[in-house]
Amino acid sequence: MTTKHRIYTTSFASVYPLYIAKAERKGRTKAEVDTIISWLTGYGPSELERQIQLGKDFETFFQEAPRMNPSRNLIQGVICGVRIEEIEETTMREIRYLDKLVDELAKGKSMDKILRA
Repeated sequence: MTTKHRIYTTSFASVYPLYIAKAERKGRTKAEVDTIISWLTGYGPSELERQIQLGKDFETFFQEAPRMNPSRNLIQGVICGVRIEEIEETTMREIRYLDKLVDELAKGKSMDKILRA
């Protein structure tokens, strides 16, 4: 029996401020982070806020996502030393997609490139 990585049971609300802080340290905004999350998951502003207030864990956050963006498979590269496109476990891949998008934002990439427009 394999055990789940602890990120699955970590509340999204506890990591969300870290995403914002990372972006803001590089001159980006909370609104841009929210746009990325919305693009990836389909959560609107009120739905995202509700997920945060309810303290949903990452696994539930992604399972309850209204509409995962079909273009997310265009997100490639390395995050935490692992190629995203090689991650087999679906939820972990979704989490790493979000990590990669926030990294791209913090590195100054334009929103149209981040959102694969």
